[in-house]
Amino acid sequence: MGSNEGKNMSYDLIFTLGRKVLNGEQLTFAEALQLTQIDEADIPILLGIANKVRIRFTGDQIDTCEIVNARSGGCSEDCKFCAQSAHHDVEFDSYSLMSEDQILQAAKTAESHGAYRFCIVTAGCGMKHDPDFEKIIQSIQRIGHETGLERCCSLGILAPDHVKSLKAAGITRYHHNLETSKSFFEQICTTHTYEERVETIKNVKAEGLEACSGGIIGLGETWEQRLELAFALKELDVDSIPINVLNPVKGTALEDRPPLKPLEVLQTFAIFRLILPTKILRYAGGREKALGELVPLGFLSGINGMLIGNYLTTSGRGAAADLNTAHSLGLKPISEHT
Repeated sequence: MGSNEGKNMSYDLIFTLGRKVLNGEQLTFAEALQLTQIDEADIPILLGIANKVRIRFTGDQIDTCEIVNARSGGCSEDCKFCAQSAHHDVEFDSYSLMSEDQILQAAKTAESHGAYRFCIVTAGCGMKHDPDFEKIIQSIQRIGHETGLERCCSLGILAPDHVKSLKAAGITRYHHNLETSKSFFEQICTTHTYEERVETIKNVKAEGLEACSGGIIGLGETWEQRLELAFALKELDVDSIPINVLNPVKGTALEDRPPLKPLEVLQTFAIFRLILPTKILRYAGGREKALGELVPLGFLSGINGMLIGNYLTTSGRGAAADLNTAHSLGLKPISEHT
């Protein structure tokens, strides 16, 4: 096969599979895997197809969320990427649960930034026997009384009774990342199982709440494992899918991981969009370092949601810059307050 013929096959494959998704059909794992093997020169074409799929199935709205790191550090789990793990020697601010007033003020600040949704995040394995759980419930209720924000939280592994309590307090979506594929998970974490994470998502869905779950790319996983994650999220019917890009932190086990190429990051977004055409794909941590000046291209690769402002232990571009980027591309951040 000549080189030009090979390039044409790559070009034709993208249009064939894109047309299939646009017609309402589903990609198979084998088809998605083919899209990981296209010529680099054809990646911009793939991005354009993914953008059309986004427009076709989710329109021009962008779901915006801002988070607060309400309890930081000292986590018992050994996730190799995480600065908050007690297994790593990382310098950052560690503190116990913020007061209700502090959490409420963070929510009001997020609302002023233009966030549609606000998420309370705590370090730790989960809420079993956690004395802070009732304080978090009270904070969620106050945010409901004193702001117009949709409320979300990320508190680790949950039992069904925790989920019921959170729903009663006003939570509409719960965040709990799978982080990576089942086949790669033990390379990233050994102190709890992939199945425990899946069970939490199932508990959330069973109670009628939306689930927010994604992962981190660039951990050392193969393309096959990256797609395994995407199809697992599809099977679980996850509603919102944050895609983080590893930002190696000095002192963690992955501090020396080489970065992904920007085009590979964008290619990942696009393939996830074709696998999950109707879902929220959320720009999350690491995008600034991984993409640099190419950050706006994420929105032309199928992204239709974003964390605005800062992350858990690293800084973002700032809410204003994120929203300006969306507006400049003709996108409309969801907000009931504008």
